[in-house]
Amino acid sequence: MNKNIIRAIIEMGFIIFLFYTNLLMSEFTGLGMGKQNGLMWAIFNIFTWSNFIIAIVASFIGYILFEFLRKKF
Repeated sequence: MNKNIIRAIIEMGFIIFLFYTNLLMSEFTGLGMGKQNGLMWAIFNIFTWSNFIIAIVASFIGYILFEFLRKKF
């Protein structure tokens, strides 16, 4: 496989990991319902198709932005 494609997959995967970690943390802080309903409820609550689509789009935009900055500087 092309080295650039593997690099893009790894970087996008890391951005997606950070996205879902942020969502999970927000379930247990402030007004999140994770404190009352538990960890499994929070996990099932954040893994939805809409969140997955948002994560993919955000990771692609993040990857493009970082590549632009990496080449510019």
